[in-house]
Amino acid sequence: MIPPRVPFRQRAAQALADPALRVALDRAVDHFTTGRARAMASLPGADALRDHACRVRAHTLSRLDHYLAQFAEAVEAAGGRVHWARDAAEANQIVLDLARSQGVKLVVKSKSMVSEEMGLNHALEAAGVEVVESDLGEYIIQLAGETPSHIIAPAVHKTKEQVGQLLHEKLGIPLTHDPVEMTAAARAALRRVFLSADMGVSGVNFGVAQTGTLCLVTNEGNGRMTTTLPRLHVAVMGIERLVPTLDDLSVMLQLLARSATGQKLSVYTSLLTGPRRRPIDPGQPGEPDGPDELHVVLVDNGRSRILGSRVAEILYCIRCGACLGVCPVYRQIGGHAYGSVYPGPMGSVVTPAMFGIEDWADLPHASSLCAACRDVCPVRIDLPQLLLNLRDEATRAGKSPRWLRWGIRAYRIAATSPTRFRLASRLATWLTRPIARRGWIRRLPPPLSAWTDYRDFPAFAAKTFSQQWRDRR
Repeated sequence: MIPPRVPFRQRAAQALADPALRVALDRAVDHFTTGRARAMASLPGADALRDHACRVRAHTLSRLDHYLAQFAEAVEAAGGRVHWARDAAEANQIVLDLARSQGVKLVVKSKSMVSEEMGLNHALEAAGVEVVESDLGEYIIQLAGETPSHIIAPAVHKTKEQVGQLLHEKLGIPLTHDPVEMTAAARAALRRVFLSADMGVSGVNFGVAQTGTLCLVTNEGNGRMTTTLPRLHVAVMGIERLVPTLDDLSVMLQLLARSATGQKLSVYTSLLTGPRRRPIDPGQPGEPDGPDELHVVLVDNGRSRILGSRVAEILYCIRCGACLGVCPVYRQIGGHAYGSVYPGPMGSVVTPAMFGIEDWADLPHASSLCAACRDVCPVRIDLPQLLLNLRDEATRAGKSPRWLRWGIRAYRIAATSPTRFRLASRLATWLTRPIARRGWIRRLPPPLSAWTDYRDFPAFAAKTFSQQWRDRR
C-alpha cells in the first residue's frame, strides 16, 4: 500500500474543515453505535461469548499453518482451487492470469477490503478488464472515483443529498434524495452487470478449515449474485480469516452482525463450499446454480510478519467496524484522513503493522487512548496497548518529531534528579504564571500551539505538590 504524500495532520485538518462530512458521520455512526449497544444487550451471555470468540481466534492463529493446510485441502476436495499470494502484486497477478486465461472482459465485485488493500480494481482495469462494484456503497464511491471511508459502510462520508447528485450526474436519472428511488436506480444499472459478467470476485468473512467453506456476510443480495451468476468465482481472503469448525463459525456470526450493524444476523449470510456440482452420470441432474470454477486466493501481504510480534493480537480482528463508531478521532475526521484502506483504531494498528512503521508512524498517534475501542471489540483486542506498542516502535525507529525527542530527553534529565526537578518546577512556574489569565494560558508558541489552538493550557501552580505536602506536615 502506497502511503499518501500529504501528512496526516494536514489530512485531518482538511477533514475537520468539511461540514458535510460532519453531517454524514453523525447520521451514520450514531445509528451503528446505538444499534450495537441494543443488540449486544439482548444477547444472553454476551461477555462469555466474547471471551470464547477471543479464545477461538487466539487458538486459530497459534496453529495457523495447520489450519491453512487443512482449509486448502478441503477447498480442493470440494472442487475448488487454492492459490497462495505472498503480497498484493502476486495476488493481483493471480487474478489477472485467471481473467486472461478465461477471456474475461467484465468483472463484477462484491465488497472486499482485501481487494481494496491489493488495489485489484486498478490492476484489472490497467489490463483492459472492466470492473464494477456491486455493493451499493462501493458502487457509489466507484462512481465518485473515491476510496472507502469505512470498512462496513464505504460511502458513510456522503450525505444522501450528495449521493442523489452523483447518481443524477453519472446515471442520468432525475435528481432525487429519496433512498428508495436511488437504490432502485442503482439496482437497475447493476442488473445488466450481474447477467453479463464473466467473473465474480468476492472477499471472505470467514473460511472454515474443517470443510473448506467460504462464509460471506452481506446486507444486500449482490454478494450471492456475484458468487453464483458468473461462470468463474474468485474469492480473495486474508490468511488470518480462518475458523477451525462450523461451530466456531457460529460463535463469530453471533457477534459480527451485532457489532457491525446492530443486527442479530445479517440479511444474507452465505456458506459456499466448492463450485456447482456436475452430475456424476450423464443421466443425473447436477446443481443448476453456481459457478463452473471456484478459485480461492489466500493473501499474506504482511500478515505472517505480524505473527509473533508485539501486535499479533490485531490478527484476531473480524472487521466488524465497532471500534470506528466509538472512536472520538474517527467520528471527527472520517476514514479518508487515515490515508489507508483500514481507518480508525484497528486501521491505526493494522496498517503500520502490515506495511511498516516507517511510512505510517503517524497513525498510532491518531488516538486519544480512551479505550472505548477495547470496550466494544467483540474479540477483546487490547487496541490501546497495541497502539502504545507501535508508538514505541516509531520512537525506536526515529520517527518521532525532533522537538518531542528533545523534550522527552530534557524531561528525563530533570526527572531523574530531585534537585534538577525542583529547579525545573520553579522555572516552569516563573515562566507560565505571568502570561496566564486567571490561571490559564490562551496561546503558546509552536509546537506547543498544537494544544492551545483548540484548548487553554493551565499555568503551573504557584506551589508544587511537594511544597504543599511539606506545608501540610
